[in-house]
Amino acid sequence: MNLHPFLVAIEVGGTLAFAMSGLIEATRKRMDIVGVFSVAFVSAFGGGTLRDILLDRRPLFWIENQEYLWLVLAMVATTPLWLQTLRHKVGGRLMELADAFGLGLFAISGATLADAAGMPALVSMMMGVVTAVFGGVSRDVLCNEVPKVYSDHRPYAMCALFGCGVFLALNATGLPLPITTLAGIAAATGSRLLALVFDVRLPAWPAHRD
Repeated sequence: MNLHPFLVAIEVGGTLAFAMSGLIEATRKRMDIVGVFSVAFVSAFGGGTLRDILLDRRPLFWIENQEYLWLVLAMVATTPLWLQTLRHKVGGRLMELADAFGLGLFAISGATLADAAGMPALVSMMMGVVTAVFGGVSRDVLCNEVPKVYSDHRPYAMCALFGCGVFLALNATGLPLPITTLAGIAAATGSRLLALVFDVRLPAWPAHRD
């Protein structure tokens, strides 16, 4: 499948955003260069790989576009040059920012590809959520953490689902792809950032009763 150039840009952006979140978490755990690359690789490519397997797309996106591998390798190799500077300017929110942007970018990437493959709207939305969430889940597991998407109660997968819904609804109206994808990304990433800023939390399910 030949991807729209705009979709390729989204996929590259999502890959870099999640690779950065993996780099930050792996360096926080004081891993060596092999560990840092492994976590960055899984963070960047885990969701898209699962998406491609479920949609029966071959070759996998990072095999078809080996430039993505070189980008992640370059990020790992240059980590000492930029990571401390970014941490100093942005502080402890750096990983959350990278994660939020990766969430929106990969959610819409997954939904777009599923929609183009003729999947029903609900399947396309779920495919977007899987693409957006699985890399972060894999990152947290490799770093010996309970995946944040399951444990901190702040909306994450719900934000991806919301963004995919906005994208598919606008896409059904016949608007140009760049407009619908940007709106979906803004909805997913924006809702996640708002949840972080205002500390919005989902209740336990089912609700605990004393």
